[in-house]
Amino acid sequence: MLCHDEETAGVRFAVTDRHGGVSAGPYASLNLATHVGDDPAAVAENRDRLTAALGVPVAWMDQVHGVGVAVVDRSLDAPPRADVLVTRTRRLALGVLVADCTPVLTADPTAGVVGVAHAGRKGLALGVVPALLTAMAREGATELVARVGPSVCGRCYPVPAEMQEEVARAVPGAHSTASDGSPSLEIAAGVVDQLTAAGVAVEWLPECSVEEPTLFSYRRDGTVTGRYAGLVWLP
Repeated sequence: MLCHDEETAGVRFAVTDRHGGVSAGPYASLNLATHVGDDPAAVAENRDRLTAALGVPVAWMDQVHGVGVAVVDRSLDAPPRADVLVTRTRRLALGVLVADCTPVLTADPTAGVVGVAHAGRKGLALGVVPALLTAMAREGATELVARVGPSVCGRCYPVPAEMQEEVARAVPGAHSTASDGSPSLEIAAGVVDQLTAAGVAVEWLPECSVEEPTLFSYRRDGTVTGRYAGLVWLP
């Protein structure tokens, strides 16, 4: 269920894989997304199993590849439409759903603030990472630690040259080359560069979602697939 589970300096970071749930077919088995065509009852059971494993409730977002921010104090039946989620509530995990995009998990345990961001190609270029850092600062964070979770690597994300140039103009660190030598993007590398430049103590979990079969991947599996999650909370 958890391919990464770490508690450090008073913060818990976790990343799920696709095992330990009840979903069938292309969603097998721990799909955590409600918007991908999976059986809603199966997704609800998967989320219940995750909550039980973590020992804390999880707040989710309705992600739209933008830079919208929501500050929450509890898990909501109607998740906020946003790509950045922040809380000061202890024992409330924040979750970000991905299947090739980059989950960004941040915390300031001294200030008692955690935040997550959904960084895809569009969000990265629009500034979702600065939006996360600004939101964290607004809630009092000053000394951030971060984990950048598994996502598609540059080898597996070829894009048209003009798309590469557009994103790299905004975030040069995302510029990459695919395994066939064509232009590509590595969104996670761009995220890490932005966090590092902002003085964040960041660790990159660089497993590629396309190359790792225990993770869901939109690019590998096509439009019908599940979503795994990055999570952060203050125990």
